[in-house]
Amino acid sequence: MSKPYVIRGRQIDEAALATIRTTVAAHWDKGRSAISRVLCKQWDWRQPNGLLKERACRVLLLKLEEKGEIALPPRLKESFRHPRRADRREYTYDSSLLCGKVSEFRSLTIKMVRSTPDEGLWNHLVDRYHYLGHPWIVGSYLKYIACLDGRPVACLGWGSAAWKVACRDAFIGWDGPGREANIHKVVNNVRFLILPWVRVTHLASKLLAANIRTLPRDWQEYYRQPVSLLETFVEKDRFEGTCYKAANWQYVGLTRGRGRYDTRHARSKPVKAVYLYPLVRNFREALHG
Repeated sequence: MSKPYVIRGRQIDEAALATIRTTVAAHWDKGRSAISRVLCKQWDWRQPNGLLKERACRVLLLKLEEKGEIALPPRLKESFRHPRRADRREYTYDSSLLCGKVSEFRSLTIKMVRSTPDEGLWNHLVDRYHYLGHPWIVGSYLKYIACLDGRPVACLGWGSAAWKVACRDAFIGWDGPGREANIHKVVNNVRFLILPWVRVTHLASKLLAANIRTLPRDWQEYYRQPVSLLETFVEKDRFEGTCYKAANWQYVGLTRGRGRYDTRHARSKPVKAVYLYPLVRNFREALHG
């Protein structure tokens, strides 16, 4: 190694590499997750809320493996690259046709369900009715169930921002170090599902607007981190992004169709429209802090 690597904001020199290799060898049979936890504890590498930066550490290990610096053990279980299925418990909910206008219902509520008994229902609904399925969100996340008069009508999921998006980064004015230092202030709307039997006019844009009012506070309470900007990616050949436009999200460009793991520039993923929603007036200054 001619010079230290900087991966996910952490400098990896020869001494750090030696520690990583020793830890990998000592915990080879326990798997990659165990190795990342041990390293995070050794380095005291934590999020502001005190949780270990296990996801960042696993990305770091994969990058070092790509560079030929280390060898990692085989995965012990299904990779997060491939969708897992939600549990197969039976959930009871009303799936009869629901039509009308939001104003015709007595109440519209949005409940944050992460780490509650209702998280299983969110997983079940997204797994069964969202076109992507895969209810497991990588990294930091919050999940919400929306109800009209107590009846579930939608699921929303928010997670860690995409690591690198050219049009987003240009819009913010980010360089590499600026992005690494402030990426935690961007949150991604990774799932938005209106249940298929719901036909309520303008519900989607109203749900987005209502959820956005509570999300920054919930994220701050759960992760002890501020949020300055929201992002989402709309599959261009499948959706028009109408609800995001109606809720005043700003279109900033298109993805390049590469995806997280396209190290060979194959561009095999669908091209997506990128929409952003600033939560604070001086969001650019906040994202360069």
